Amino acid sequence: MCEIFVTPGLVGDHVHARLSRAGIPVRRYDGGEQDPSRMESVFLDHLPLTAERAAPLIDTIARHARRVVYVSSAFHSEVEKLIEHSGIPWTMLRPGSFAADALAFAAQVRAGVVRWPYGGAGRAVIHEKDVAAVATHVLASAGHGGRRYALSGPETLTQVEQVRVIGEVTGREVRWEEPAPGLARAELLKVWADEAVVDAKLEEWGTFAGSPEVVTNTVRVLTGRPPRTFRQWAQDHADAFR
Repeated sequence: MCEIFVTPGLVGDHVHARLSRAGIPVRRYDGGEQDPSRMESVFLDHLPLTAERAAPLIDTIARHARRVVYVSSAFHSEVEKLIEHSGIPWTMLRPGSFAADALAFAAQVRAGVVRWPYGGAGRAVIHEKDVAAVATHVLASAGHGGRRYALSGPETLTQVEQVRVIGEVTGREVRWEEPAPGLARAELLKVWADEAVVDAKLEEWGTFAGSPEVVTNTVRVLTGRPPRTFRQWAQDHADAFR
C-alpha cells in the first residue's frame, strides 16, 4: 500500500499524528530514497534550505511521489518555484505568522520584561495544529492541485497584546519595552546571528505595524471548524513561559 511521507517539524509532527489516528498509512520522511516506490504524497514542513540545497530533495520527490503539499512562506518563494517546475502536482500552504513565533519571548517573559521591536505590529497568528488540520485534509482528499491556501488565526493581535495574553495565561506580570530600532537590530543579531533574517523580520514587523496582517477564513472553509485563538495556543504552551 502506498503511504504518505511526512517530514518532521512544528507542523509535520501533528500531521503525522493526525494521519495515524485516521488509519492512513504514513511514515516520517528524512528526504532520502527510503522506499520511494511506496510514496503516495509527501508533506514538506518549512524547509530551512536555500533553493540550491533543496533542489535534490525536490528532484527525488518528483521522481517518486504523486503530489506534494508544502508549508511555505514569503521567505520560501524560490523553493516554491522549484516545486512548481518539478512537474509534480502541488499544493502550497501559506501561513502568515505562526503563534509559535511568540516562543522567542519566552526567556524575557520569565524575566518579566519583553524588549522587542514593533510592539504595535498586528499579526493574525495561527496555531500549528490548525495548519496541520488543513494539511491533513488536503492530503486525504482530492481537488487541491495547484492551489495556494493563505492561512491565519481568527483574530489580529499586536505583539504587545500577545505578550499580555501570555501573562494572563501564565499568571505573570509582564511589561513591554520598545527598544530603539538600531539597538533592536543589534540585540536580534546576537540571538539569530544572521543579518538577512534580522533585516527581513524587522521589515516584516514594520509592515504589520502600518498594515496589520489579514485574517482569512481558509481554516474554517477547509476543516469545517474555526481556527484556535492565540489564547488557546498560549494555554497549550504555557509551560514554555513559566
